[in-house]
Amino acid sequence: MSQEIKSHLFAVRTTGGQEKVVLNLLQNKIKTGNLNLLSVLLVDNLKGYIVIEAKDANAAFDALQGIRHIRGQLRGEMEFKDIEGYLVTKSTAPQIAVDNVVEIIGGPFKGMKATVTRVDNDKQEATVILLDAPYQLPVTVDSNYLKISSA
Repeated sequence: MSQEIKSHLFAVRTTGGQEKVVLNLLQNKIKTGNLNLLSVLLVDNLKGYIVIEAKDANAAFDALQGIRHIRGQLRGEMEFKDIEGYLVTKSTAPQIAVDNVVEIIGGPFKGMKATVTRVDNDKQEATVILLDAPYQLPVTVDSNYLKISSA
């Protein structure tokens, strides 16, 4: 019989650029059993912040005491929907097939059209040949940077 633990999410303000340092410090303390946190999350789009999961606000506050580069905790809780988009990766790789004409929507080849020659679903990569290039140049691109072209 498994018992569900009610947890709460809190945003923690850190010194700019030190998010990974704080994350590592908290993870090390969790591993040694010195912290009463359930998880720690670094969100790329939230500069200067990390998200922690704790049983309650007191556990979160106690866990943060004495940790370097922590500037404070935002009042109130975060909702799961606030971070859900960062946790669930939506891959376009299964939709992309060999011989599809795709548009590259990210990276150094952004805006170019290409033909898919190989798809690696495990690595979420696709090898494409750029249509806009004067000669055939096979390039391996993250499949999340590809969108099936309508034209």
